[in-house]
Amino acid sequence: MSVTLSDTVSLTVDNGIAVVAIDNPPVNALGLSVREGLVAAADKIGSDTDIKAAVITAKGRTFPAGADIAEFDTGITDPWLPAVIDQIEALEKPVVAAIFGTALGGGLELALGCHYRVAAASARMGLPEVKLGLLPGAGGTQRLPRLVGAEAALNMMVSGKPVKAALAEKMGLVDKVVADDALLAEAVQLAAAMMAKDGPLPRVSEMTEWTEKDAADADLFDRFKAEHGRLFRGVIAPDMILDSVKSAVALPFKKGLEAENANFMKLFTSDQSKALRHIFFAMRETSKVPGIGKETPLIDVKSVGVIGAGTMGGGIAMNFANIGIPVKIIEVKAEALERGLGVIRKNYENTAKKGRLTAEDVETRMGLLTGSLDMEDLADVDLVIEAVFESMEIKEKVFSRLDKICKPGAILASNTSFLDIDHIATFTSRPEMVLGLHFFSPANVMPLLEVVRGEKSSDSVIATGMKLAGAIKKTPVLARVCDGFIANRLMFPYMVASQEMLLAGTPMQMIDSAMRDYGFAMGPIALLDLIGLDVITFPGEMTMTGELVAQERRGQKLNGGFYDYDEKRKGTPAPAALDIIDKVRKHRDIAGDRKLTPDQVVAGLLYPVINEGAKILEEGIALRAGDIDVAAILGYNWPAYQGGPMCWADIHGLPKIVAGLEAMGLEPAALLKKLASEGGSFT
Repeated sequence: MSVTLSDTVSLTVDNGIAVVAIDNPPVNALGLSVREGLVAAADKIGSDTDIKAAVITAKGRTFPAGADIAEFDTGITDPWLPAVIDQIEALEKPVVAAIFGTALGGGLELALGCHYRVAAASARMGLPEVKLGLLPGAGGTQRLPRLVGAEAALNMMVSGKPVKAALAEKMGLVDKVVADDALLAEAVQLAAAMMAKDGPLPRVSEMTEWTEKDAADADLFDRFKAEHGRLFRGVIAPDMILDSVKSAVALPFKKGLEAENANFMKLFTSDQSKALRHIFFAMRETSKVPGIGKETPLIDVKSVGVIGAGTMGGGIAMNFANIGIPVKIIEVKAEALERGLGVIRKNYENTAKKGRLTAEDVETRMGLLTGSLDMEDLADVDLVIEAVFESMEIKEKVFSRLDKICKPGAILASNTSFLDIDHIATFTSRPEMVLGLHFFSPANVMPLLEVVRGEKSSDSVIATGMKLAGAIKKTPVLARVCDGFIANRLMFPYMVASQEMLLAGTPMQMIDSAMRDYGFAMGPIALLDLIGLDVITFPGEMTMTGELVAQERRGQKLNGGFYDYDEKRKGTPAPAALDIIDKVRKHRDIAGDRKLTPDQVVAGLLYPVINEGAKILEEGIALRAGDIDVAAILGYNWPAYQGGPMCWADIHGLPKIVAGLEAMGLEPAALLKKLASEGGSFT
């Protein structure tokens, strides 16, 4: 017997066992139709005397991988997931969850509401709600500690990281791990065995062994927070998760659920959760380019050439070797080529030492890399990425040669971080095949790739660039041509403002501390030292960075910069830098007595960034405000829980930012003023 219970849920009965199958592609999210179908399934299982046990599973590639996040903004309709799970758990007939793919969030909470759990060997299970500034709100904070203990439950929920099936079995999260192709048969077999057993069903909500043990450990929660302090810094969701798990240990299940729900609602309405949910959707939008659809033909990239074996070139080459694409690396001098290939090997070997690659993987990837001193060897590659010194004169020569060497149909890309792609394209006879692929350093690690669309870049070339980004595990953001594209242009005013602030009298450690408190991993002065003081050129005839470089102080890479560094790279303000700050102050006739508060530092550094972001949108350099936010988060480590600059501006208040810019003597962008006056928003 087979019954359709909703658009997304069906039920089939065979030999007294009902198999409930969820079918809501792509990830079987627990939207309204699925919840309605599960309620109908629970009603059918409970009332039909021919049904003795049930298995809940899914079609497609995964067990439910969470709630339908879109409902968070459009409004969640009854039945709510907690009530659905309670109804399934309350059934007097055994229900088995057959878990495969990724059971995440509400999907795992659904499995916890079943009486038994069988997992495919390749399955992964997790509660990643913390990444949206939330906590598991369908009983997860109450059931999981009862099943695996508070510490293991907190580890999963506060980190948001999924666990593999083998570890889940060891923890007691699942009853059995089976071969992938035997999952449904094994789940049905377990259901058949359990329906023949007498006695009460194992309901996680009624379990007390772990809660009694955890209640006796008076220091458990303080110890956990002390050991995982990094995960609590700046964000509020981990504390709410901790509080909810305390309730699971100390209170009866129903009272614990009430505490969980109260904490969930506090988080749901918080600015942090709004910001993180914005980023969740923005990350999924960046690859969509208006006018370029699935019908746009892609260029098949089976081989790649990289010009330059330095830090950037080597990192770029690794991205393609990682996915099995052979790469030819071109250098001018043999020693530079040898050094570059050596660095790549060392990078791979370090990864292998951490257990993320095998020795065989290292050799396979190195085998895909071929070094050469002859650019003519790029004649047959499908894509060339130029990663030479940031000089337009050098790039003009490189592209002029590539145009003569490369086969028709080959894509010619520049990794420039700020130079004009349209000008570069004029040195070829095929400007439609030219684009920018701007990787961030280190290129094999940083997740952002700016795909720069030239005036004549073809749709196929852009579509291929966006698709390739995903293949090499980068998040693509499309940019038009301008000085610095999106991320670098956006953050340049931040760097300039930090220099002016320092000269005006706010100590460097106070500037950096204020931005760390905002959520950045480091402040702008320390960031300059990390990037290298010889890399960013500030306007003016006498600059602090220029004077430091003249003294061979280039930052962390050479002799320190604004800070001196110990062997652990801990920085202290450098006497040499303080002398230079004083020298530049005197040259520019600046008093140096204006010491700002932390709030003034944040406003003084971030308001100009918002203003630049508004101009980037006005000029059509970025497609969406969300793209700017993603670029800032992935390219400059802007704290995700602040939502990126444009989302933070909306939350902070656009009229406040306009007034602040005017008070600083800066003209607000027309778009910013318009949105502020109309009560609009960027995001």
